[in-house]
Amino acid sequence: MCAQLAELQNSESRKLVKKMAGQKPFLELENFIAGKFIPCNSHIDSYDPSTGEVYCKVPDSGKEEIEAAVTAAKDAFPRWSSTSPQDRSQIMNKLADLLEQSLEDFAQAESKDQGKTITFARTVDIPRAVYNFRFFASSILHHTTDATQMDSMGCMHYTVRSPVGIAGLISPWNLPLYLLTWKIAPAIAAGNTVIAKPSEMTSVTAWMLCQLLDKAGIPPGVVNIVFGTGPKVGEALVSHPEVPLISFTGSTLTAERIMLKSAPHCKKLSLELGGKNPAIIFDDANLRECIPTTIRSTFANQGEICLCTSRIFVQRSIYEEFLARFVEAIRKWKVGPPSDPTANMGALISKAHLEKVRNYIKKACAEGARILCGEGVDNLSLPSRNKGGYFMLPTVITDIKDESCCMKEEIFGPVACVVAFDTEEEVIERANNVKYGLAATVWSNNVGRVWRVSKKLQSGLVWTNCWLIRDLNLPFGGMKASGIGREGAKDSYDFFTEVKTITVKY
Repeated sequence: MCAQLAELQNSESRKLVKKMAGQKPFLELENFIAGKFIPCNSHIDSYDPSTGEVYCKVPDSGKEEIEAAVTAAKDAFPRWSSTSPQDRSQIMNKLADLLEQSLEDFAQAESKDQGKTITFARTVDIPRAVYNFRFFASSILHHTTDATQMDSMGCMHYTVRSPVGIAGLISPWNLPLYLLTWKIAPAIAAGNTVIAKPSEMTSVTAWMLCQLLDKAGIPPGVVNIVFGTGPKVGEALVSHPEVPLISFTGSTLTAERIMLKSAPHCKKLSLELGGKNPAIIFDDANLRECIPTTIRSTFANQGEICLCTSRIFVQRSIYEEFLARFVEAIRKWKVGPPSDPTANMGALISKAHLEKVRNYIKKACAEGARILCGEGVDNLSLPSRNKGGYFMLPTVITDIKDESCCMKEEIFGPVACVVAFDTEEEVIERANNVKYGLAATVWSNNVGRVWRVSKKLQSGLVWTNCWLIRDLNLPFGGMKASGIGREGAKDSYDFFTEVKTITVKY
């Protein structure tokens, strides 16, 4: 267990590790409400994806805990909302410093809890969580408002923005701290107080973050974290009449439930949902750059990123060459224990999710598709202690129809469907022929083609000749069933504030 966890486990005031009769010790988490850790009477088992064994107990919270969190957030709101942006910025930068000082501890915990490789946690998840706080600590100092004059009426109009109140934040299991801080940072920067619900499958780094809040100077009640399941604690949060704003990242199906429960209260909603992201590779693409980047865009974090590529359209004249080189390169990717620094892929999040992904491959086979590498074709070698883990080889499917569920539905795992196309117009139509519209990549050295295709794709983000290069100043979000609203410097500020127009007659 990493040093940070060891320190927390040795706390006199909180019995965080318990010896179960005849069993290994478990890490037992507690809710964080009003600046204090609050024990819970019931818990949910959380599994180590690399072994399939229970290693953590997560609070199974519900309405009672949400009521306590709402009270704490209400009490903290007047003071925090009246704190100057400069002071809030200073506190957030301090929190970023503390998180960065514990980067290795958080990376080890994230890797163990989620199944991702330690390398990915060290280089992507935790550094981005640090940057989220620093970015919004800076951006909050640079927003401007609008003003106009009507000389003929002797009036001036100007706008002011104010924090909304209590922000309900629900984050997913794939990038736990990365996406949790992507919500907390802009919310508290704008002067809101928050109640956050991380995924019950990946709660450890959120719990660790709570240990840093007081040290950073964040007053009690500004950030409250309540652990538990969606149907219990998530629904209690979304339904609460005194939580006027919900920011959610997760599945489209869950978002439908959130909209239903939020509608009676006319809540502000930001929904970042699923994707079925296409990569379009034209015959003039630089395959030396395209192939390794497309492998990364498809299989990074075990394919468990909403922005991952899942449909690869290759122009027919280079289709066979691309397939051969693509599969050859994929077979060099190493699947292994998350703690192995040489592993390219770790374990999937859960046994149920692993079976879901495998079932998509079975359906593809039943439809007559071919599996070129991965599941059912190649052998996966793992250490004996990881045999019960949720591992799967990166898998490539070909000879599959656009109407297949594997080409229509979000699989959210290490599976790529590769198909051929002939013309630009054809591939745009096929790429857009799904209910999602989150992200896309286009590979071509023809600047005119890149402009035309990018404009016509129904995607909130389009990368050309690259993937996952982000400027947090710019909008992030999807079209169609991939979400409602955008996130980013200005978009997040607009979402987490209310605008008011004031008219002065002079």
